[in-house]
Amino acid sequence: MSLVVVTGAKLMCTFGTTPATFNATGTPSIMAGGKPVGTITDGAGMVNITSCGMCSSLANPAVAAATAAALGVLTPQPCVPVTTGTWLPNGTMVLAGNKPCLTQESKCICSYGGTISVVTPGQTTVLTT
Repeated sequence: MSLVVVTGAKLMCTFGTTPATFNATGTPSIMAGGKPVGTITDGAGMVNITSCGMCSSLANPAVAAATAAALGVLTPQPCVPVTTGTWLPNGTMVLAGNKPCLTQESKCICSYGGTISVVTPGQTTVLTT
């Protein structure tokens, strides 16, 4: 069983330096622990997923340019998540607004090569099956 992810959850990217905050927008009327529940469609960068601090992926054009300007010394730049689509669900059949709920095992892929995962789901009582 997994915990449902809600607004305020903490996320982390493999190329980020600090946790991002999750903001559910797809089903604002469905709550868990008094907070809106996320669905797999809540994956937009800077809308649903805030910045993960500094990005160190060379696939990020800003990081590549800064690193080239520093003669090859990796130079992280501010993270602006550019997700490739929806969250990848863990197989849960629990729906919110006819969409699979986002759970603590779900992953989201950034176009710059990072994998965004849930560090803390934002609540501790509502489980999926």
